[in-house]
Amino acid sequence: MDQRIGNACVRDVVTVRTDSTVAEAASLMRRHHIGAVVIVETGEHGARPVGILTDRDIVVEVVAGGLAPQTLKAMEVVQRSVTTVTKDASCAEIVRLMSINGVRRLPVVDASGALVGIVSLDDILLHLVTPLVAVADLAARERRFETSTRA
Repeated sequence: MDQRIGNACVRDVVTVRTDSTVAEAASLMRRHHIGAVVIVETGEHGARPVGILTDRDIVVEVVAGGLAPQTLKAMEVVQRSVTTVTKDASCAEIVRLMSINGVRRLPVVDASGALVGIVSLDDILLHLVTPLVAVADLAARERRFETSTRA
């Protein structure tokens, strides 16, 4: 089984520019039924992630703070620098980085730092659980095979 994250990440990433408003980002989250957008700067190597804005950021920092999402820039709400991983990172490395940084989502970048995807905790769990389910089903498949061949 290939454990590189480039094979498990979501490639269709919803992004906003650094000058996008929180209201614009929230509208995209609603339209795409997602809990976060990646904030990007576009350069010669493509879109480079510079932050992640989550639905929780919007609720805790903007709504509860009584701030105006129509005028507040998405990047102004971001509380920490973005942690990224390369598409060749292993699942173990992703889990380690998520744990160390206390995050559930990491942008996936290529060697030049351009955004190629995003990986969430849910993606990692699905990637890790699928082979475990197959292993757990071995005994039942063995019984079914024995039943059908030794009837």
